Amino acid sequence: MSTIQSINPWTGELLKELSPTSPKELEQKLNTAQKTFEDWKWVSLAEKAALMHVAARILREKKEDFSRIISLEMGKVIKESRAEVEKCAWVCDFYAGKAAEFLIPEELNLPDGKKAKVIYQPLGAILAIMPWNFPFWQVFRFAAPTLMAGNVGLLKHASNVPQCALAIESVFEEAGFPIGTFQSLLIDSPTTLELLKDDRVKAVSLTGSEKAGAAVASVAGAQIKKSLLELGGSDPFIVLRDADVPTAAETAAKARMINFGQSCIAAKRFIVEEHVYEEFLEIFTQKIMGMKQGNPLDESSDYACMARPDLAQELYNQVEKSKLMGAKVILGGMKPNSESAQFSPTILTDIPASAPAFSEETFGPVASIFKVKNEEEALSLANATEFGLGASLWTSDLEKGEKLASRIESGAVFLNAMVASHPALPFGGIKKSGFGRELSRQGILEFVNHKTVYLG
Repeated sequence: MSTIQSINPWTGELLKELSPTSPKELEQKLNTAQKTFEDWKWVSLAEKAALMHVAARILREKKEDFSRIISLEMGKVIKESRAEVEKCAWVCDFYAGKAAEFLIPEELNLPDGKKAKVIYQPLGAILAIMPWNFPFWQVFRFAAPTLMAGNVGLLKHASNVPQCALAIESVFEEAGFPIGTFQSLLIDSPTTLELLKDDRVKAVSLTGSEKAGAAVASVAGAQIKKSLLELGGSDPFIVLRDADVPTAAETAAKARMINFGQSCIAAKRFIVEEHVYEEFLEIFTQKIMGMKQGNPLDESSDYACMARPDLAQELYNQVEKSKLMGAKVILGGMKPNSESAQFSPTILTDIPASAPAFSEETFGPVASIFKVKNEEEALSLANATEFGLGASLWTSDLEKGEKLASRIESGAVFLNAMVASHPALPFGGIKKSGFGRELSRQGILEFVNHKTVYLG
């Protein structure tokens, strides 16, 4: 593997070159992880919690430094980078405070009067394969519960955010976690798949594309190892005729443009009842047009660019194919410069079912708007996708909203709100959006042995 380059997508500037983890170094890190686990698993929850609180404090103290690294490496505007770092501190504090409660053994009373319990014990070294779009948050929402459960972590981060990977490792080192509790590995994808076959790696958590998820799950399955997959999404944002349309449209614009649309749970398909369609489209379009593009380090910028030039070109190809198939471009649609990661926010309507904007995930600032006759047609269209991560439903009738929410095929439904991750809420999807759950109590129980102890 050649050197790993950290490149500023806004300017194209080479920020730094790093050497990949050598085979010898990788072997040392695996041995260190295994040895550390043997001690770490017996460290009390109180001691683990104290260290995790320190990690949260370091994140807050160095928020500006970490935010700048995020913005420089993947183009997120600085105010969103700060919010991401703050959220990482939040999840560290959350699990530091809740792990003891979440891991309390479950007492079982059997019909014959006998008793048993289920206790939760760590598995060992867990491999995390993480994406670039939320380079700190995706890692910390894995690391906080996983380490609090008594496991140790190995991070294979996206190749375009190597400085983020090393910065995250430094947080745990500075917080006083034992060496080997959390280690970043600068390795490529083939090496990662081979690493998953190593007996010292007990399970894997991946957040990424459907293709990456299939490859990792295949190897994990062949090795009989637990895997958790959080993959793509084509989240519907449903606006019914009785909704607060101005609020829905304003929220919709934010839901599509947050992180410049590069989010698995970003609203991507906007399904609007015909009675309020024109009002929604007008407000939504104006809100998008009112957002300011600029340098990600500029405090006034609302958005900057995609994370890489090839991602901008790939998104444009989806738009162009959809347009050729009959989709109407309401806003944007311009071809990006081949050497640039910049992209014009785009709104599409009249999208045929055969178009990429209908059936594929558009991972960037492209909004697909659909007009439907009624709520039944809205639900049918919402479920007409291979994905099932999140959904947003807008109506003034909450009782009706709850009933409709139960019919939406997704891992989460947010009524009158945009879909967002929260430490206390289970996070994950169904269908090709993956399996398993992160965050909440479910998240800390993903990588533990649910051991039954029968008390005879």
